[in-house]
Amino acid sequence: MDAQQVFTLGQQGLMLMLMISAPLLLTVLVVGLVVSVLQAATQINEATLSFVPKVVAAMVTLAVAGPWMLTTLVEYIQRTLQSIPGAVG
Repeated sequence: MDAQQVFTLGQQGLMLMLMISAPLLLTVLVVGLVVSVLQAATQINEATLSFVPKVVAAMVTLAVAGPWMLTTLVEYIQRTLQSIPGAVG
């Protein structure tokens, strides 16, 4: 296994990590922004008001995108493990 293969494998892993985490992070970001704007407009400053909607949105996102995330991750791990004999020998 040469340096190019190692860098390619690392790049693929980082891109996969970004793809898998993007739906969850973007959903929580949007919900946090909306709640923050509502808190600023109504001048209600309570920590649980911003925390609970983020948790609910994260759970809904995991319920919707979770199977895709898991399938993508399992396929990547299978490809990586199957490529080990070719890289070593």
